[in-house]
Amino acid sequence: MMQRVAHWRRQSTHRDLSIPAMLVPYWLMFLYFVGLPIMVAIALSFTYFNTVQQPTYIGLTNYINILTQDTVFLRNVLPNTLKFAILVGPMGYMLQFLLAWVLTQVPKWPRTILSLLFYSPSITAGVAMSVIWKIVFSGDQLGYLNNMGLSWGLVSEPVQFLTSPEYLMPIMVIVTLWAGMGIGFLAMMSGILNIDPELFEAGYIDGVRNRFQEIIYITIPSMKPQMLFGAVMSIVTAFSAGSIGVDLTGTNPTPQYAGQLMVNHIEDHGILQYDMGYAAALSVMLLIIIAVFSRVATRLFVEKD
Repeated sequence: MMQRVAHWRRQSTHRDLSIPAMLVPYWLMFLYFVGLPIMVAIALSFTYFNTVQQPTYIGLTNYINILTQDTVFLRNVLPNTLKFAILVGPMGYMLQFLLAWVLTQVPKWPRTILSLLFYSPSITAGVAMSVIWKIVFSGDQLGYLNNMGLSWGLVSEPVQFLTSPEYLMPIMVIVTLWAGMGIGFLAMMSGILNIDPELFEAGYIDGVRNRFQEIIYITIPSMKPQMLFGAVMSIVTAFSAGSIGVDLTGTNPTPQYAGQLMVNHIEDHGILQYDMGYAAALSVMLLIIIAVFSRVATRLFVEKD
């Protein structure tokens, strides 16, 4: 009897240790590729570092300068980033869910082809996407939009879409939404397809009368993990976007800072001005903003005990 108990204890201990052992490679890669860069960025944010000399500790000076002296950040970059994220995040999230739901209503083969078509822009290189949209919004008569406007008599001269502050931000939002059907879209579609059909039958017995009620009372509550994943991905994508404005206009900063986002501001100070300490402080602030919004999304979709 004692031998059986000892054997059972050894097996139990082996099982208990096997799970952490399998997670060790993941945690090592996470610490090396995510945790270590974050810690380095936080450390550099308290220094002056021009990439040539050794970092010099300056305390909170970088953060104070960002919030009190960086007029470009306060007047243009921060409002642009929040506006862009508020437009692209929720709109992209709702568009992902609606397209995922619509595609689940069609047969398998058409759904597969359409899913690939919607997903493909998200894996296309940003430069290739900007080249396509540059032709559409080109500021001369050869641009598709200007050519149609001139042919139909809607405009008398070509419109400078990519250099006009009033047009640049809407164009950035359109291009980002067009390319926004990424992994969150696939996760939502997978969640909808894996809902137990018996739930819909039970719902209609209990009083569900149309597709809208089906979505509200059955579909969304049954796929909260996928909804949370899609929400977090939308938040991260919206706040970490930056290359699209630079790719479209070909300049950093963008004309009159109309499309300047936090990522562009970080690149401007870190890569162009060689002020890595200041760029690190901006990166830490961006990380905090993303963490706050992600926390809000988590509270909305995580089940409460």
